[in-house]
Amino acid sequence: MATVEAPMNGRERTMPETDKRRQILNGARAVFMASGFDGASMGEIAKAAGVSKGTLYVYFDSKEALFEALALAEKRGLAEVLFRLDADDPDVRGVLTRLGLSYLTEMVRPEHITVVRMVIGACEKFPRLGQAFFEAGPMQGTTRLAAYLDAQVAATRLRPADTNLAARQFLQICQAGLLTRLLFNAGDRVAPAEIEHNVREAVRVFLEGYGPES
Repeated sequence: MATVEAPMNGRERTMPETDKRRQILNGARAVFMASGFDGASMGEIAKAAGVSKGTLYVYFDSKEALFEALALAEKRGLAEVLFRLDADDPDVRGVLTRLGLSYLTEMVRPEHITVVRMVIGACEKFPRLGQAFFEAGPMQGTTRLAAYLDAQVAATRLRPADTNLAARQFLQICQAGLLTRLLFNAGDRVAPAEIEHNVREAVRVFLEGYGPES
């Protein structure tokens, strides 16, 4: 798409490029959250971000590219923060419990649910978006957890297993219907007690299946 670059305002000229990109993503986040993917427009996003429409197109040549960048940045950052696991930590129960609590707390946030709904709604038309979102978030988290589980198998703290499958199973058991309920807007928001119960049971079931053989 050919666009004419509109004059930049003084603030735009003095902002470092990374700060300007971050400003655009912040503006896009607000518009997407309020209007959804289909309802958002590049004009609205430029206005919310405080940049010219021409400047917006310099950084992102389409609404799809902007949404993809926003979704990937959020999922990648989440995976890096939540799945920072110490392979040498011998307390498998404690590691899984802390991970499960932080993971599930983030998964059930209203903002996260909104983003997931938007990705699901857009990925039929833009399959690459769904694939990229999956690789940046769920796949990254599973890979990091599997690496921790590999270390515990090597240390004989867990029995030999397909650790990639085991990682996916643990995360799915943690969710155990809560995420589905929120995605369909069926029922109340998830209470902290529900999160704790789900994680406690997920750890119990996981260790019964993969704990060291007695």
